Amino acid sequence: MASLQSWFYWALLSALFAALTAIFAKIGLAGIDSDFATLIRTCVILLVLSVFVWLTGKWSNPALLKPKTLIFLTLSGLATGASWVCYFRALKIGDACKVAPVDKLSLVLVAVFAFVFLHERPNGTEWLGIALVALGVIVLSLGR
Repeated sequence: MASLQSWFYWALLSALFAALTAIFAKIGLAGIDSDFATLIRTCVILLVLSVFVWLTGKWSNPALLKPKTLIFLTLSGLATGASWVCYFRALKIGDACKVAPVDKLSLVLVAVFAFVFLHERPNGTEWLGIALVALGVIVLSLGR
């Protein structure tokens, strides 16, 4: 049970910081190009994570990683970058309270992709929650 609580609290913190990201980004996007803003954000993340990994002694030689690991982390990085560019462009022209929930359609897509590619099997209650998220996105898109 401890591991369940551990991942859950980290996920809640992730949600909190993601919410703050939307608010801070929306304010910070005033008077700046969204792509340039994404670059600044990425540089800050690179700097902070570099210091964190170094200070915690977690640095290791990337050349020693398995090719599969490097390929999929690279693909993940490319997908993250594309997501951030799209997210910041949407925030630049749309309301944060509308953009952020639509962005969370990723929850539905993760569940479907995890089902197909990772063979994860959410139970009925979990599928209901996923469907409700999808329904919420549909409702939000009708009011755009």
